[in-house]
Order: sequence, then structure tokens, then C-alpha cells
Amino acid sequence: MATTTPRSLISGWPAWSAYAAALWSLGYGLLGVAWALGAPGFPWGASDPDPDGALSILAGATPRPGGWWIAAFGVLGAILALTLAHTRRRGQGLASLTPLLLAWPSAAVLIVVIPDSRLMMGVAYSPLLAVAPLFDLSLGGTTLADAWPWPVVNQLVCVLGGLLLAAAALACQRRRRDACRTCGRTGQDGWTAPEAAARWGRRAVYIAATVPLIYCATRWCWALGVPLGVSKEFLVEGARDAPGIWLAGAYLATFGAGGGVLTLGLAQRWGEVFPRWILGLRGRRVPPLLAIIPATLVAITITVAGMTYIRGAIAGRFSMSEWGAWLPETFWPVWGGALAAAALAYHLRRRGQCRYCGQGAGDRADRPSPQPVQEGPLR
Repeated sequence: MATTTPRSLISGWPAWSAYAAALWSLGYGLLGVAWALGAPGFPWGASDPDPDGALSILAGATPRPGGWWIAAFGVLGAILALTLAHTRRRGQGLASLTPLLLAWPSAAVLIVVIPDSRLMMGVAYSPLLAVAPLFDLSLGGTTLADAWPWPVVNQLVCVLGGLLLAAAALACQRRRRDACRTCGRTGQDGWTAPEAAARWGRRAVYIAATVPLIYCATRWCWALGVPLGVSKEFLVEGARDAPGIWLAGAYLATFGAGGGVLTLGLAQRWGEVFPRWILGLRGRRVPPLLAIIPATLVAITITVAGMTYIRGAIAGRFSMSEWGAWLPETFWPVWGGALAAAALAYHLRRRGQCRYCGQGAGDRADRPSPQPVQEGPLR
């Protein structure tokens, strides 16, 4: 039975996401106009610090005509988002599906195609760069400002726009299916039922925890002076050009391995109830978003980084004699996809009864204790 529980800003995302996506599109389109008219800050091409254009798919773009193209796509994106907002029922024929068929690929382009591996580097290295001066680590002179120049910050802006558009498409899709706007249930759960999600989610967790280990092995070996997958000269030259770079690589590998361990929590009891050794929190339930949001963001960044290496491999920029420097990264989209699936499964198991449509009252997969505790959607 549906309830009249007031919706919070977060749980009310189906109502406002399309309008937010339209505002984002118009705002970014106006930036495109400004860049085309000569304003500084065009984030690709000559103003991008990418030295040889090997990272960004838009490395060859210029303010003209690039800015005008951005403006045009911004207008079209706003129209598309508003169309999604006002699509209420399932229509007949292919024409009724056109907004969704355009929205999902557009969101994917903004989230995983336009950004590049520097987005992941910025996220992963920021903690290390913040404390590097305390331990006298030069890291080749790289600073936080170097890790987050405007072209990389712009990638975050594009990811935000893609997420808003994806949310608008999902809300539209739920309206067409006459599903609950908040939880997406229709009364026929199928693969989204907690028991089913527990099965396929467990497989996704194991894949997400295993795939990065090949990359981790290479970087740990390099830090120890073992040229796994590369030549000895590769290690010597890298250490000479950027002292401390292999220690930084070992840090990143440890960061990835630690993330793999945390990924296991998406299918384990300690991922739902804080373990005993966490003072002040032990025995309490883990808020679902505490696991879902980081897992989703990491899934996006590592998928983006993996796509960058795949583009480089297709373009012939890498050598098989130095396979350790690039081949493990080409499997990162598998890692990212598995992590995203594991986070989705975790959400489906933990969501409990919907406060707005009343469905899910019998779900028990999210209850690690004998006490029947119910949760609202993604709070």
C-alpha cells in the first residue's frame, strides 16, 4: 500500500533530475558559445596540458568550431531532457522510444568517453599528494594543482551532466513501465529481487576484487626493482625522470588492492553491519549509501581510465615488449562494470520496503540481525 511520506530532496530525484539535466545542458552550451567567441578556458586542444594528445579523445578540438558544436549539443540536450521529463506513458512504435534511445548513449559518452585516465589519477593520487610534503616525497614535482588542472576538472563537470541525464532517463523509463518512481518496483521483481541480486551480485563482487590484482602485481614488482612486464631500462629511466614514481605506483596498486578488499564487503555481513573492531560503530548497520556512492564513483573512474588505455592500444601507441605498462589497464572496464553491478546488487538487497509505494515489505536479504528493520530507498 502506497504511503504519503513526504519526499526528501534526494528521494525526489525522479521529479527534478530531468530539469537539472536541462539546466546543465544549457549552461554548458553557453560555455561553448563563450569559447567560440574567444573566451579563455576551452578545455581541449592546445589549452590541455596533455603533452602529446594521447589521452583525450577530443585532443584535436579547437574553440572554433568546437565551441559551436558544444552550444548546439547543449540546446539539443536541454530539449532531450525536457522531453524525458514530460514523457508519462508507454507509447506505440519506435518513435516513443527515441528520447530514451538518445539519452542513454549521450549519458554514456559524457560519463565514460569524454573523460580520460587523468580523472582516476586525480582521485587516486590526491591523498598522496596532500601528504607528500610532510614526507619529503617529490613525486616528480607533481602537486595537487597539477593533478587537477581545469581540463581535468571539466571532466568532472561532464560526468555530472552525464549522471543527471542518466537519472532523467531512468525516471522516464520507470514512468513508462508504471513502476514506482522512487524504487522502480512493478510487483514483478525478477532479477532485481533480493535473493536474485544476492546470487549475481556475489559473482560481480569476486570479479571486481580479482581483476585489479594483475595490475597490482606489476606495480609492486616495479617498486621492488623487478621489471615484471617491462624492461630494466624502463624502470631505470622512469626513476631517473621522476624520482619516487615507482613508489607512487605501488601506492596506487595498494589503493586498488584495498578497494578490492572493500568490494568483498558488498557481499559479506561486515559490509552491512560494522565489525566489532570499529569502536563507536560496531554492531550498527552500515548506511547503504556509504558503500554505494564510493563504489559507483570508483567504477566510473576506473572504467574511464581503462577506456583510455584501450584507445591507446587500438591506436598502436604501446609495445608488447612493455606489456606491463598498459595491458593490465585494458581490463579495467571489466573491473568497473563488475564493481557497478556489485554496487547495484548491494542496493537491491539493502533497500527493504519502499516508503512511497509500500512494496518490498517481505524483503529480508538486507537484514543481518534477527530484528526486522526496514529502510527507505537510498537515504
